[in-house]
Amino acid sequence: MSGRAICLPLQRMSSLMSLEHPVIAIDGYSSCGKSTVAKSLAKVLGIRYIDSGAMYRAVTWYFLENKIYFPLAGEHSDLDYRPTLDQIHIHFEVNAATGESEMFLNGHNLKKEIRSMEVSDNVSHVSAIKEVRKRMVSLQQQMNTGAGLVMDGRDIGTTVFPNADLKIFMTADPEIRAMRRYREMLSAGVEVSLDDVRNNINSRDYEDTHREESPLRMAPDAVVLDNSHLNFDEQVEFVLERIRNLRPA
Repeated sequence: MSGRAICLPLQRMSSLMSLEHPVIAIDGYSSCGKSTVAKSLAKVLGIRYIDSGAMYRAVTWYFLENKIYFPLAGEHSDLDYRPTLDQIHIHFEVNAATGESEMFLNGHNLKKEIRSMEVSDNVSHVSAIKEVRKRMVSLQQQMNTGAGLVMDGRDIGTTVFPNADLKIFMTADPEIRAMRRYREMLSAGVEVSLDDVRNNINSRDYEDTHREESPLRMAPDAVVLDNSHLNFDEQVEFVLERIRNLRPA
């Protein structure tokens, strides 16, 4: 799915803001379109968007680029990763031309590099490392400056912002997710087979839900959004309707 802004009448826009500066957490499985929906919601609401998955991908890219050892599924490592993490500096900037939030790693925009198949194959391993998880969660929490925020990931509503004003859990049929991801990568010029994408998604689903540190799970108070057969506009409208019903605590 390609992202696009949702245009709402001003009267309708104002009705969304019954709760000032909301924190919206969107969790779910890989290739569910979380980032695409989250970006559009942030634009509609006029608040910040943070792609937490991009942060873990950036760390994974750094580990691969610098040949930093990390354990695979079922393996254990006693390495102290804190010195390595001290060399990693992540921040987000709004692109003036597109209006979108973009992530920078040590001053470099690695938008294409972090979406490679190699990073996709290893991001679940790196993100399962306790020190990595702890460092990224702390950084993500610091990004909530009180001005409202939409953040998507795997543990936003359960670990990062357990008191978020709205929690959405996105899911979809694995085969549909694989096809979406496959088409997305082809359009980005990445050569990959559908079988590779399918295997990657199945592997990440298992590792994300079985890791010891902040596993992927649905928060008890989250609203499920199964977008297997919903188009982009229907998905955004689903979340906007829940936002309209938010009231100050």
